[in-house]
Amino acid sequence: MRNRILALAALAAAIGSPLAAQAQTSITVGRAPAVVDSGPTIAVEQRPAFRDYVVEQRVPAFSIPDRVVVGTTLPEAGVTYYDVPQRFGATTYRYTVVNGETVLVEPRSRRIVEVLD
Repeated sequence: MRNRILALAALAAAIGSPLAAQAQTSITVGRAPAVVDSGPTIAVEQRPAFRDYVVEQRVPAFSIPDRVVVGTTLPEAGVTYYDVPQRFGATTYRYTVVNGETVLVEPRSRRIVEVLD
């Protein structure tokens, strides 16, 4: 009887472990938690049309002294963020042009999440 109870407990733990792992929403790197956001971005096949759209809109470019890479936080002042039109997919990100490159930005943190050029 004990063996049966132990086997059932082990089975329940094995079944519950993947569910607990999927519930995790952040990763700890060193001492600072880094939230992993897998929000939708512009689909690969839509990117050429989106680049054309940005050129047509004549979005002014903003310059920063650093390289434009994913993870860079843009300054609070001087940068204008624009909504991505629905036809390019639903996304919570905004876009802007930095150093001549179109980037998607998480609006609250001003962090670049994708470089499209």
